[in-house]
Amino acid sequence: MSGKVGIVFVSHSPLIAAGMVDLAGQMAGSVRLVAAGGTDDEGIGTSFTKVMSGVAEADSGDGVVVISDLGSALLTAETVLDMLDEEQRGRVRVVDVPFVEGGVAAAVAAESGSPLDAVAAAARGAVDAWEGGADVPSAESEPEAAPAGGPYEREVLVRNPEGLHARPAAEFVKLANTFPVKVTVNGKDAKSLLGIMSLGLTAGSTARIASDDADGRAAVDALADLVDTGFGEV
Repeated sequence: MSGKVGIVFVSHSPLIAAGMVDLAGQMAGSVRLVAAGGTDDEGIGTSFTKVMSGVAEADSGDGVVVISDLGSALLTAETVLDMLDEEQRGRVRVVDVPFVEGGVAAAVAAESGSPLDAVAAAARGAVDAWEGGADVPSAESEPEAAPAGGPYEREVLVRNPEGLHARPAAEFVKLANTFPVKVTVNGKDAKSLLGIMSLGLTAGSTARIASDDADGRAAVDALADLVDTGFGEV
């Protein structure tokens, strides 16, 4: 699990922290995900010792993002950050974001191999990703003709029965992150898990995958072909 940013989930409840590790682990199986929930005696509250240990456990050398559920959990995480030495502190980001949405977004970004600040940014984008969803157009799954090196777009039907729920959306975003170009899906950033999920693409709806980048054709084709497979669910 080296070479990837780790995630620590700080919750007032041991069960909630463990649940986040379980949930995020479904989409980020090679990322160090650590639960730091509850007090030292497993009661409701937070533990400086658990968070400090969690940061050490999650850090493989590429940094750690710490995500907390309520205000005092954030304070505990920030206290831990203050107590780290300068070198360790430089590899830790404590972010104040929605616990579930931010945690999942960070985990998927880490799974994709994103660097520390990009993983933290993915977590912080959890709120903005749900605003201003684009309309879903109707169309076919054939590529549109486009001049070489210019904007390119394909429209493909979502075929899997449950639509782009968390697991296939995570697969889609991971593939998108392997390309250096910008790609959108119905106007949303293809590299944003929460942005994709906010579209509510159900079975039979249309995903309009596009890139204005001169080198975007390969990315658009790969993502459209992935959607067309049904993610192994059909």
